[in-house]
Amino acid sequence: MNTTLFFIGVAKLAFGVLIAAFGVYFGLRVVHRLLKIEGADRALAEGNVAVGAMQASCLIALGLLVQPAVQASFDAVDLLYRGQSLSPAMLGRFAMYALLHVGTSLVVGAAVIAIGIGIFVRLTHEVDELAEIRKGNVAPALALAAVLIVMSLLAAPGLRSMLDGLLPLPELPRNVIQMPT
Repeated sequence: MNTTLFFIGVAKLAFGVLIAAFGVYFGLRVVHRLLKIEGADRALAEGNVAVGAMQASCLIALGLLVQPAVQASFDAVDLLYRGQSLSPAMLGRFAMYALLHVGTSLVVGAAVIAIGIGIFVRLTHEVDELAEIRKGNVAPALALAAVLIVMSLLAAPGLRSMLDGLLPLPELPRNVIQMPT
């Protein structure tokens, strides 16, 4: 048994769970503000499936965009501290990279959700989709859910490259591209 690898795995698991919990809280706040949902908890308790579908899709979209931040933070640990003993300076640097990566991902995630909602609302001028969702109409909620998830899937690789650019990776010779594993 490799106890070092096991404990590194436990630390990564705890970090991932912490980021997921914060991301869920942040994501629901963003959704409520963008959709102007007053009493979303009440709407869910009353069985408003449309609001539930919207919340679920926004959380999935945000998760797809924050996952690269978690992976990039793990890459920072794996690349920068391989073979070194644990020190307070190392933990501080890791915390700085993690905050930078997660903060960037949450901001980008909120922007992608806002842009997705904006695009969706402009696609059909004659229907107020957000009002329909608030009233419980599931059809526009599902369509908007698909828009947000597709946008997140397509934005995630670019975000990942952007986050990798924040790491102090070694300079490679010209015409050589190497991604962290």
